[in-house]
Amino acid sequence: MARLFAQRGRDLALVARRTDRLDALRDELTSAHPDIAVVTRRLDVNDHDEVFAVFADCRDALGGLDRVVVNAGMGKGVRIGAGRFDANRQTAMTNFVSALAQCEAAVEIFTAAGAGHLVVISSVSAARGMPGSMTTYAATKAAVAALAEGIRADQIGGPLTVTTLFPGFIRSEMTEGIADRVRFMADTDSGCRAMVHAMEREVAEAIVPAWPWRAVVPALRHAPLAQVRRLLR
Repeated sequence: MARLFAQRGRDLALVARRTDRLDALRDELTSAHPDIAVVTRRLDVNDHDEVFAVFADCRDALGGLDRVVVNAGMGKGVRIGAGRFDANRQTAMTNFVSALAQCEAAVEIFTAAGAGHLVVISSVSAARGMPGSMTTYAATKAAVAALAEGIRADQIGGPLTVTTLFPGFIRSEMTEGIADRVRFMADTDSGCRAMVHAMEREVAEAIVPAWPWRAVVPALRHAPLAQVRRLLR
């Protein structure tokens, strides 16, 4: 997504835990697009105090933030009752509580500036309670979707825009272990282009990529739970 935004001439603040990768990406982007500014900062979103500090630092470094994408997440869940509350708790904390911290920090900045676009990345799995290792992950993604909708309700008639994206399975480092056994896995480029296109339109909600997920999600919502379980096995 950073590469696609750089092609559009956008200044970027890139944050993650592994700054060596961020710095390499920054050098690539500024070499290809010398007119843009790219700042990188180390951030573990589970350090909630640091979320507020780093967001403010990025704002100051770029002279403002027009859009914040809340995208950090993990899929480390284990079937409920399997004795791995530690893994489910880590997934819940990263995917929801840390997303809440990022939304708080972003909306504070946007409110002070009088404008801004908050993008929250949910998942098509938010459509339904999911079995097995996906139970906690899907629950957190439903929670962040409800969080984003609540923020959007607060901003009706106001200067802030809120977009919730519901991506299907997109090939990434996080999905490498399941890529060969998951249906409808989109390649990285197609998935990122679909997400960036939806962000640029500043829609309230979007299922991305559109095919086949716009057809699959209603089926997930309304199919008998036993069929959902078979579909995901």
